Amino acid sequence: FANVTAAASRDPPIDHFVLALSWSPSFCALPEAADEVLQCAAGRRFAFVVHGLWPQYRNGWPQYCQSSPQWVSDDQIAEMLPLMPSKPLIIQQWRKHGTCSALAIEAYFDLTQELFEKVRIPARYMTPVMPLTTTPQALVSDFLNANPGLTPEMMKVICTSNGRRARLDELRICFSPGGRFAQCRPRSGSNCRAETLMLPPVKATSGRSE
Repeated sequence: FANVTAAASRDPPIDHFVLALSWSPSFCALPEAADEVLQCAAGRRFAFVVHGLWPQYRNGWPQYCQSSPQWVSDDQIAEMLPLMPSKPLIIQQWRKHGTCSALAIEAYFDLTQELFEKVRIPARYMTPVMPLTTTPQALVSDFLNANPGLTPEMMKVICTSNGRRARLDELRICFSPGGRFAQCRPRSGSNCRAETLMLPPVKATSGRSE
């Protein structure tokens, strides 16, 4: 497991990490995703993918810290693409968040992978080919049932609301610096308060994959 003891000794210390998991079909439906062929081209069957791993203080969070190097190697990018399928996003997440983690670049991305692997994705959210309709509470409940030790206070559901109905954008799960599920900071981020939560399906397998 990645050594994160240094992260706990920062001034102020890192209280926890937020692992942000994006619902890829929601992102790929946006106009700004048109150029994201690695993630959104036909045949790319991504469901939950990693948006980022964000260090958090007890009050607030750091961004764009001084670090060397600031660049991400091609080998590191290639290693991350299966769970974070965007080269610009990988680079941006290191510069914005990874530089504040008190971890070396390799350790930061290793920790991202290890925490992602700790989260058991319920079967219905793996590669749905039809739209899913649920509620924010049911989504949380599904993840609680699949992940012993996880509690509602350790999760945040982020959605794009259209009145009583909303589209799932992200599920954020908090971890301690030692890699255990942890309580999120109160009022950190937004909770989805819609009555109905919509999850667009993954991309169809037909079509040319780029």
